[in-house]
Amino acid sequence: MIVFLGIFVLSQTFQSENEIRTYLQRSVPFVGTDIPRMDGINGYGIKVAIIDTGVDFNHPDLFGWGPDGKVIGGYNFIQEGEPPLDTNGHGTQVAGVIAADGQIIGIAPKAKILAYKVSEDGEGVSSELIIKAIEKAIEDQADIINISLGVNKTNSKIDDAVNLALEKEIFVVTAAGNDGPKLKTIGSPGRNFGSVTVGATYNNLTSSLVATLEIDDKSFTVIPMVGSSKLEEPITGKIIFGGHGKEGELQDLDVDNAILIVERGSDIEGELLYFSIKEKNAADVGAKALIVYNDKPGIFLGELIHEFIEPGYKPQIPVVSMDREEGLKIKESIKEDSNAILHLFYNPDFVAHFSSRGPVSPFYIKPEIVAPGAYINTTQNNGGYNFTSGTSYAAPHVSGAAALLLQKNPELHHHEIKSILLTTVEPVSDAYGQEFSIHEAGAGRLDIENAYRAKLIISPPNFVLSVSSEEPTGEKQIELKLLEGTIEEINVRFEGPEFIKFSHIIEENTLRIKISMSEERFGDHEGKVIINHKDIRYVVPFLIHYTPGSISVNQQNQDLIFEINHPDEWSFAKISAINSKDGSIHTTTTTPNKKATVKIYENSEYWIDAKIRVNGNTSDAFNTIEISSLSENQKRVDIIQIPEKQIGIITMILVGIVIFGIVKRKQSIEKF
Repeated sequence: MIVFLGIFVLSQTFQSENEIRTYLQRSVPFVGTDIPRMDGINGYGIKVAIIDTGVDFNHPDLFGWGPDGKVIGGYNFIQEGEPPLDTNGHGTQVAGVIAADGQIIGIAPKAKILAYKVSEDGEGVSSELIIKAIEKAIEDQADIINISLGVNKTNSKIDDAVNLALEKEIFVVTAAGNDGPKLKTIGSPGRNFGSVTVGATYNNLTSSLVATLEIDDKSFTVIPMVGSSKLEEPITGKIIFGGHGKEGELQDLDVDNAILIVERGSDIEGELLYFSIKEKNAADVGAKALIVYNDKPGIFLGELIHEFIEPGYKPQIPVVSMDREEGLKIKESIKEDSNAILHLFYNPDFVAHFSSRGPVSPFYIKPEIVAPGAYINTTQNNGGYNFTSGTSYAAPHVSGAAALLLQKNPELHHHEIKSILLTTVEPVSDAYGQEFSIHEAGAGRLDIENAYRAKLIISPPNFVLSVSSEEPTGEKQIELKLLEGTIEEINVRFEGPEFIKFSHIIEENTLRIKISMSEERFGDHEGKVIINHKDIRYVVPFLIHYTPGSISVNQQNQDLIFEINHPDEWSFAKISAINSKDGSIHTTTTTPNKKATVKIYENSEYWIDAKIRVNGNTSDAFNTIEISSLSENQKRVDIIQIPEKQIGIITMILVGIVIFGIVKRKQSIEKF
């Protein structure tokens, strides 16, 4: 299911004109565009392809269709022969973040846009049109492709198209998706190994009100309702269930100085029980705060101030909304001594609840970076401006940043631009000052000023290591490319758990890292290599798989030969060799007395994933191998032989069904 990755739109009619103008320039300077602009770097000469609902090129900030306009080209895949004019708004919102040049100033205001319209209404799109749009962007020689849409699973055909764009030296940016806060919620094309996958943070201090809730030391995801204010310190108190928050339901409850949790809506069909009414009822009986959980699956953004409130109404206590499933869990687990802690505070570098999380693979990190994606004020159809949220709007911040770096350094390869953006980030922390995990925030939040000033390219910008009880030490080689300065100016240190021992040496332009586990703590562990060079801090996050067993892999001609080792007696193993270029998988199974091999047909890095059966449980082991010795003749012979061997099997016709009209998952601001 492919959908557009915007969440909700907050109409600017809720703000005064002064407040609107304050918001216009929030997220763009927040990520550090001031320094490049002082040097005249503004995206001039860079073409950014936007695969979306088209672009409203009649908008004064995005004006013009054709060679002399903002939108210099593209293609309408919905109404062929017509220009790709946006009638939905999503593509126009994305375009504004990248290149608006008027009342709103985007990240790269002088960049040009190639608009590829793959949906009329923003309610879904076929994978076939996404692929065609990527291929057309390649044909039109785009420098950057922004894809703010996705599917909540792997789509190998889309990934193949993205890989083709990367091979053509096009920088590809994808939105992570809006299925957070659960882990493993990123789909294609955000899963793609080579693209830059972007999650969403809040925005700036005036639009980054964040809420946290803990009950009996367990954390829950909550969202402040529009109209709530920040707290100077957390609210602590017992938690009480109050039905739907009606006046009559609360009269016989001892709610004084408590935190009240109620269900959204009413138990009477047709009754409009506004959030403002629930808030007033709770405040009148002495509650210190109110939690409203959804009456249907999912989370929502609520609104206390709206056109139907009573004259003179003002919120008295903070109100937050939460998912129905979590709300029911709280309701069912409330005890007499249950204690809740609720806090509302400003934190622009807080990962948005909706932002999809990794991991997507044991062998690489997604998302790789986060950028502002909540309450982004941007261009809207018909000359308007709206506040909107979603990873759809985080991704174009990174696309715009890439345009600035490409204008400054047109000779850099796409993977070098990627490295600069990913290693020069700002840290992203939760309410307690703890940095978000790699699976939530990647390396951290986009910082264009640091990226612009960078004099060092680090490859790879992140990595994964696998170690085992048999070999608890892993090594990694990192290449350092100096744009300015000398190796002698580089300082390297490690941030991570104490039981991970870190050492390094620098030889010419290579940083050799050795990481050892000093304690038998099996599982996944995170760390960061911090490199300082010419007053710039670079961060290289990494993930370590520490497993009891291991799998060794060797190449013999076109065979990969595997050997399983485990400290306990094992009975069976399934082994997958994954081609990192295209994601194709070669699988075999083995037992302790059986030789395990698979054939390979292409030079590539292969990721080895072993599932080992030990005493009725499954134990993981990982490895990688780089294959570069296959000749063209070997590969050609193999390609010819495969159909001959399989001719009796390959006789059926494979039918692909493309589903159109997928309904877009959408959240709206609600009043009750």
